[in-house]
Amino acid sequence: MLNLLEARDVKVRFRSKSIIKSLIERDDDPFLDAVCGVSLNVKPGETFAIVGESGSGKTTLARAITGLVKAQEGSIRYLDKELIGLSSSQFRPLRRDIAMMFQDPIGSLSPRLTVESLITEPFKIHGVKVDDYAEEARRLLSMVGLPAHFASRYPFQLSGGQARRVGVARALALSPKLIVADEPTAGLDVSVQGEILNLLAKLQSELGLSLLIITHNLSVVRHISDRMGIMYLGRFIEQGNTDDIFEQAKHPYTQALLSANHDPDPDAHSERIELQGEVPSLLQRPMGCEFHTRCPHAKDICRTQVPEMRYSTSGHQAQCHLIDAI
Repeated sequence: MLNLLEARDVKVRFRSKSIIKSLIERDDDPFLDAVCGVSLNVKPGETFAIVGESGSGKTTLARAITGLVKAQEGSIRYLDKELIGLSSSQFRPLRRDIAMMFQDPIGSLSPRLTVESLITEPFKIHGVKVDDYAEEARRLLSMVGLPAHFASRYPFQLSGGQARRVGVARALALSPKLIVADEPTAGLDVSVQGEILNLLAKLQSELGLSLLIITHNLSVVRHISDRMGIMYLGRFIEQGNTDDIFEQAKHPYTQALLSANHDPDPDAHSERIELQGEVPSLLQRPMGCEFHTRCPHAKDICRTQVPEMRYSTSGHQAQCHLIDAI
């Protein structure tokens, strides 16, 4: 099956010092690497989750895929069309196929516009002719489970869950093939989180959507994703089928994340793995395995040599020297 989205060795760098300061300090490389050689693919109708702590690079990767930040190296292909290097005007037509849902459900909506204006705005931005905007708004509201009279409301009149549904409706306006959702359940009560995830799953089934979910919430990942990648300091350190990783995580970082996740099985007993220290600065990356400063199993080889990505027969992959020993 042809991949809908394919990223290979994507790198994103940001300037860490001004030009003047870097000249004064004679710094030839005044940049930090936010995303370092990440590869992934998303198939039609599939959900891929990118998981990691704050600052891991997951949102930066999502923004590179949607053209909101510039990737300096690698390849990002959508239906075999290369996206890296496209200008804003060249990327604009692709935004009809690739929609993004932002993290803050209310803050991402303009407070000056009604719900009707918000969810029909994409038609106007992309010059798509619509005979009746009010009717189109009602159709989109119905798709996300909101009554028609919500069209006249403003964002401040919405709850977090209602605002998120409006964001979903806006993302669906141009009938995209891929939705990139950054923390789709952030700031929502647990019961509302379940409603939003069920809505996304329902829309995916009905419309054949592909979803790229950015989250730190492992409960979200297990509920909705087919495959997942775990990011640490801008790299994937483990990637594979969601069930495989939850059942047989190979990397110590993934194991620690899963041990901190609440298990709904009351008979399940697992010891929580406590990680030592803080996440290293992107400006001072550790040598060798970048996780060794926090890893409870670190050996001398981990401190000096970068581990290779190792593959299982199922395609599950992890980057660790000690996979066979832990």
